[in-house]
Amino acid sequence: MTHLHFVLISYGLTAAVLGGLGLWLWLDRSARLREMRQLEQNGVRRRSAK
Repeated sequence: MTHLHFVLISYGLTAAVLGGLGLWLWLDRSARLREMRQLEQNGVRRRSAK
């Protein structure tokens, strides 16, 4: 394995990990927004929205 292979594999793994993290954050954000909408429909209000 040459240095080029090591560098390409490292960049590929880093991109995969960061992409997975970004996807997880995006999906989690969607779930939290859905929960907040549901709570607001049920009458629960935010403390900051007076």
